[in-house]
Amino acid sequence: MSRAVIKAALIAAALLAASSFARAEVRILASPGGQVEPFIELFARVRETGERVVIDGPCLSACTLVLSVVPNDRICVTRRAVLGFHAARSVDQRGRFYAEPEASEAVLEAYPAPVRGWIRSRGGLTSRLLLLRGRELAAIYPRCR
Repeated sequence: MSRAVIKAALIAAALLAASSFARAEVRILASPGGQVEPFIELFARVRETGERVVIDGPCLSACTLVLSVVPNDRICVTRRAVLGFHAARSVDQRGRFYAEPEASEAVLEAYPAPVRGWIRSRGGLTSRLLLLRGRELAAIYPRCR
């Protein structure tokens, strides 16, 4: 075999190896949120694995904790992405919701500064759902490629 053929074979093998190690990703298509703990555990695993997070639809309530746990440079958004924020709340034994102001403040402080600023400019975390999307979202997080 000629050196050119061997070199071409090595380059092809290297490209195949590189493509097989392509970074995995987690794609959020639609999450209404839910209890905080499972989201924190999931996003901590994602952070540890180095996976990229693609927000490709609604990511509401506890789902937005991804912004606090996964590094910003590993999060991207599509045109369908919507982030929904509200104040922390708990449910008592009778099924009634009650506010958790200290938890709300802790969550707000954990968000990246641009997100925190956006939330504060709209009155902060309250029982009302704040939706971050479109150009405002794309100004904070890059569009996915």
